[in-house]
Amino acid sequence: MVKRYERLKEIQRLDPERDFLEIYRLTVTYEFPWDVTRALELALYRTYAVPSIGRLLAETRELTERSQKRYDDTALLLDAVVEHGFDSEEGRTAVRRINRMHGSYDISNDDMRYVLCTFVVTPKRWLDLYGWRRLSGHELRAFAAYYRTLGARMGIQDLPRTYEEFERTLDSYEEQHFGWDEGARSVSDATLALMGSWYPRRLAPAVRTATLALLDDSLLRAFRYERPGPLARGLARGALRLRSRAVRLMPPRTTARYARQNPEIKGYPDGYEVGRLGTFPTPGVRGCPVPHNRSSDVPAE
Repeated sequence: MVKRYERLKEIQRLDPERDFLEIYRLTVTYEFPWDVTRALELALYRTYAVPSIGRLLAETRELTERSQKRYDDTALLLDAVVEHGFDSEEGRTAVRRINRMHGSYDISNDDMRYVLCTFVVTPKRWLDLYGWRRLSGHELRAFAAYYRTLGARMGIQDLPRTYEEFERTLDSYEEQHFGWDEGARSVSDATLALMGSWYPRRLAPAVRTATLALLDDSLLRAFRYERPGPLARGLARGALRLRSRAVRLMPPRTTARYARQNPEIKGYPDGYEVGRLGTFPTPGVRGCPVPHNRSSDVPAE
């Protein structure tokens, strides 16, 4: 039987700069599959609060009209790289699909880099609060190397190198750019509704309340949500901390858990092809397919 901290010892024997994919895979599919899934959902959620990102997502209508498909495709494309590696056929196909979709829109390098930073920083902060253990420095170095590699293959410029640089870039960008946008709020509401749809209908209001209780004040202000009361926050956060204590006492996983196995992925009951995931440019339309007259540098008031 694998002991609770045995896999961490295995991770510590690997080189975070050379073996970053293996470390990342062990961490997110064995040690923290549920937590990292929740953290990456929150990471993407944070990006809506940057008006240039949230407004564009509203204009595409992917998250407001096809919320489940957009959720599934995003998770499965990112998961293909984790499971199969950057240089596998599946991994290369997934990155090409991601790049093809992003290339259809006018997205600034700064916004792309910020989104990448959320994938590095948000899981660490989630696990600090709700994980059965915290990430080691070894794992943080591997996370930074993993997303540096993904960012480079996405053509993102001026990438941070260390976890600390990813964190500073994220905090600075949010301080400068978080702000209100009506379209971003519609995307946020659609995402909350999607999360509620994964549970029995009578539980949807409680799921919404619990989700809002987990958001920090900067996000609540950006979306103009009423701040949940101390009872709601205490119950939601307390439940997650109780879960972490229970997980710590359980036997560790002996098989990997990938995003494609999660019950939240609902759109492909008969399977899927990585190359057919995501959106495809409208035939005959060149350049960005959504109209907009906006500055990506100035948050809406």
